[in-house]
Amino acid sequence: MEVEYKINEPITTDQFVDLLKSSTLGERRPIDDRECMEGMIANSNLTVTAWDAGELVGIARSMTDFNFACYLSDLAVSKDYQKHGIGKQLQIITKEQLGPKCYLILIAAPAANTYYEHIGLTNVPVCWALPPGDSISS
Repeated sequence: MEVEYKINEPITTDQFVDLLKSSTLGERRPIDDRECMEGMIANSNLTVTAWDAGELVGIARSMTDFNFACYLSDLAVSKDYQKHGIGKQLQIITKEQLGPKCYLILIAAPAANTYYEHIGLTNVPVCWALPPGDSISS
């Protein structure tokens, strides 16, 4: 396995959806909403991808200002490629693209909490979310 990492390499919506399906992240993303998936790819301003023989096998998809905050929205590695350090390398390369004072922020699936702690991220138990369809109370 010779994995190649690329920064901001264009990917198609189909490649993205196929990767999400082949990882556990597809269960928590709107993979059947093509317009949403297209927007997720089009509006990301930092992607780090992992490729094996031209096949997309991993992605770290982020939105960032490169100086203060980087929200790593999707970290996905195909199940066949998990436990080979690809997810960790995607995060390392993402962090290398950021300024020295920039936070790397992500929301982990409950099953992944021990993984992130294991590689050195700090658990910050303060996060708030407004689900789609809900509105800010007056």
